[in-house]
Amino acid sequence: MQTTTANKIALAVLGALLGTMALGVFSNAVFAPTGPEKPGYVLPGAPGAAAPAAAAPATPLPVLLAKADAAKGQADAKACEACHSFAKGGAAKVGSPLYGVVGRPLASVAGFSYSDGLKTVGGDWAYDKLDAWITKPSAFAKGTKMIYPGEPDAQKRANILAYLQTLSDSPVPFPTPTAAPAAAAAPAPAAAPAPESPLPALLAKADPAKGQSYAKACQACHSFAKGGTAIVGPPLYGVVGRPVASIAGFSYSDALKAVGGDWAYDKLDAWIANPSAFAKGTKMSYAGESDASKRADILAYLQTLSDNPVPFPK
Repeated sequence: MQTTTANKIALAVLGALLGTMALGVFSNAVFAPTGPEKPGYVLPGAPGAAAPAAAAPATPLPVLLAKADAAKGQADAKACEACHSFAKGGAAKVGSPLYGVVGRPLASVAGFSYSDGLKTVGGDWAYDKLDAWITKPSAFAKGTKMIYPGEPDAQKRANILAYLQTLSDSPVPFPTPTAAPAAAAAPAPAAAPAPESPLPALLAKADPAKGQSYAKACQACHSFAKGGTAIVGPPLYGVVGRPVASIAGFSYSDALKAVGGDWAYDKLDAWIANPSAFAKGTKMSYAGESDASKRADILAYLQTLSDNPVPFPK
């Protein structure tokens, strides 16, 4: 009797243990966690983490000149023919003649009226000085009379310098390339530009006096006076509302003739912003004004050059 009772107790304990083990196996099968293939994670800056790409260093001028294309430079310099002569023995126009400019002393063409800003630079027109001048004349010589805003593309500038090298009886050799400088640290990302205001809003607060000041550089090629005649470009009195390419006797480009319509404020704004984009193949050598507020001031000034000023759009 006692043996039977002990066996029952032993079987009950064994059954409880087996039940507990079976429950554990079942729960692990249902709820077993999935571990990562590779334990841990990569910390920022740790080996294996992706690094930001460094900015490419600027190519030195001698390297650019070594692969420059004088034929392309001649094509890029065609716009300059409106103000400069490239022929040997050529006379001054709006700007000084450019034959033999490489290696020539600055501001040295006899009889030409140079700005005080350029006279004070001194030295000769070496390739590095010409490159800086073509990049942005107003930064190279403060107060310069040169209205050309500059060429930001370094290879285009090198091509133009290669063309200028050919305009000489004794071409000046290019400087010899040296080892490239070490890469500079990547600059901080620029802040996103603020959205541009619509033209009517800019015109509503435009300042014609400022516009007149900005437009002074255009007087080398345009007349602003009533009854004024064409110079390098057509006269601008009464231009707002006038049909495009309509001054009798003036030789307009086919590109501008094809635009059609009148010089409304939006067309003038697009023209001043980038003439070559507005009319592909234009003869206009002015590269454009990127500041929308300055363009609005210029338009406000042009509005005053009329017997019947055209109202601004609302």
